[in-house]
Formats: sequence, C-alpha cells, structure tokens
Amino acid sequence: MDIIPYGKHHITEDDIENVVAVLKSGSLTCGPKIREFEEKFRSYVGMPSYALAVCNGTAALHLAAKSLGVCDGDNVIVSTITFAASANCIRFCGGNVTFCDIDPETYLMDIAKLRRILESSPKGSYKGIVVVDFAGYPHNMEIVRSVADEYGLWIIEDACHAPGAYFTDSKGSVQLTGNSRYADATVFSFHPVKHITSGEGGMMVTNREDIHRKASLLRTHGVTKRVEDMEKYDGGWYYEMVELGYNYRITDIQAALAISQLSRAKENVETRREIARRYDEIFGKHERIKTPYVSKLVGHAYHLYLIQVDDRKGLYDYLRKNGVYSQVLYYPLHLMPYYKALGCKEGDCPVAEEYYKHCLALPMYPTLTRQEQDYVIEKVLEYVEN
Repeated sequence: MDIIPYGKHHITEDDIENVVAVLKSGSLTCGPKIREFEEKFRSYVGMPSYALAVCNGTAALHLAAKSLGVCDGDNVIVSTITFAASANCIRFCGGNVTFCDIDPETYLMDIAKLRRILESSPKGSYKGIVVVDFAGYPHNMEIVRSVADEYGLWIIEDACHAPGAYFTDSKGSVQLTGNSRYADATVFSFHPVKHITSGEGGMMVTNREDIHRKASLLRTHGVTKRVEDMEKYDGGWYYEMVELGYNYRITDIQAALAISQLSRAKENVETRREIARRYDEIFGKHERIKTPYVSKLVGHAYHLYLIQVDDRKGLYDYLRKNGVYSQVLYYPLHLMPYYKALGCKEGDCPVAEEYYKHCLALPMYPTLTRQEQDYVIEKVLEYVEN
C-alpha cells in the first residue's frame, strides 16, 4: 500500500479544465475570476456582506488586523493551539500577544480562562481577540461576541480549518462559520491540505464596510483609483497611493481552481464527517484512545481528526514505519522560541501543554478510501492494544 498522509489535496479533470480556460483567456490576474470566487465563497459561508480573496491565509489575517487598526502596543488575546500566523498577524502590526489556554474537550480557546484574563486586567487593557476554529470545530461565536461586547473588544475568527462548519445559537438557529454575524472579520485558507485549495490562497469575509474597504486598499499596495479618495484626478489612467500597502493579490489562475474546488465543498465536508464517524465508532470503544469531542449543536468540518494517547511518540513512529504519516498539531505557540523570548514560559497554558504531549492527527481527507481507513485503524489498534 502507498503512503497514507494525514492530509491530501484532490485535483480533478474539471479543476484542470477550469485552470486551463483561464490560461487561454486574456486575464491571468486582477481579472473576473477573482470576483466570481469571492461571490461564490460568500454564498457558501452564509452570505456575509463582503469577501476579499488574497494570496494566502496569513495575508488575510494580516489585513484583518491592520484593518481593525492594530498598532504598536495594542494587546490582543490569542489561542495558543494554532499555527503561528494566528498570533503573528498581531505582531506584524506591532501589537502584543497574550496567549489563552484551551478547553480540554474542544481544544478551542477556553472562554472561562479568557474571562479571567480580562477580569484580572485593568479596563481597556485589551483591544481584541483572535479565536481559532481548531481542527474544524467552530466556536460558539454568539458566546464569544457577548464577552467581546462586555469588554469592548473586536474579534477575528481564524476559520482556516473550518469552512462548512456551523454552530447552533441560543435561539436554535444554525450559524454557518464565516457568515460574520458575530465576528468582525473571519479568515480562511486555501492551502493544499485544506478543504478547498487554490494552491495557495486566502479569504477575509466581514459584514463591516470599513474593514472591507481598508483591506481592499491594503491588498494592492495602498493604491486607489476611486476619484473620491484622491487628492486630484488627472484622467482615466491616474491612480494614487494613499496608504502603505502590500501585494497580497491572488491570481485568476488560483481563483479558477478554487471555484472548481468549491463546487464539491459541501459533499467533501459530509465525506469527512462520515470518515470521522467511522473512526469514532471504532476508537470510541477503547479507553486508551481519546476521540474528538462531538456535540449535536455543532457541525464539525473535520479538517483534522485528532486522537490522544499515552504514548504519542511511540504510536507516531509505529504508524510511520507502517506507511501511515500522521501529524502532531500543534506545539503550543507560547512555547515557540520567538514567543518565549517575549516572556512566555512553560506553565502559562497547562491544558494546552498537556494536550500537546498526547495529540495525534490521523489521515483525514475526502479521497481516503475505506481500505485505507481500515488499514489506519488496524495499525493504531495494533500499537495501542499491545
């Protein structure tokens, strides 16, 4: 059997044909496919008012932070179990990061501990929160919003793992991840191991016109052709640079691939859920394996299928020896050398630190076959039961 990775992209003939069509067209970048992708993605995640496609998820996070006005000395709270970009976007703007510990069941930011951080700090100490829908399990953003409003904070929702996820609000209504009803900005990634890929790519969605306008300007060097934003107007060729921006554009080539991938997104999320249910059915019977938390109020998008075991390294090595390439996600961000140099230390987030010692992501992607999953299950059980 070939190597079975923890994540894997899938390119179809339709994907290829869509990309080739763009290559044969007159627009490779800054063309109509970008707007088409933005509109179709906006529909997929519950129709937020605005969507802005960019070159990767990190760029989307950076633009969200900049558009919310993060600047030197601003303090922002971020979950520690996440990829570096979730916190780095604040540092890019000169802000300071305080890491919050995770809930031991969901692995999301622990809202009780978030409250403790805020209650133990002088009023106005913090400007915002970056919450992470880790592994595809979405936050209850209604609850996060209530805390944010109480303390006057903005919210960036890092949903890079969670397109297609949802939670049920206090009125029993389903809230799709990305509809931006509660978050000031929500961010997605289209890296090859994500649900939808454009090779590299990202998206910021929001219901706030001010955030979208600012991010749109910063996406393309801070350059505008809007007459009302210019000091003068010399003609149709004329533009002005009014902000120090970036080249965070995505190409029409990437957008075409993403549009094609998006057409299968709902079906692929359901396939991921079926794979997870089968893992749960088998592993849930074993007291030595902790399976992901499941709630009837939440639609998990299962970017990752995470288990916890006592001898994580032993299982990782055994699986790899047998052709199953599992992955460990994540080493707590507050323990990374960069953030330790800024004052973070072991013991700051004990639940996350304990989680890291036992977590393992098993293969999870829509094209994982029944035979491959059987093999993964067999090898996990061989190790755990011996």
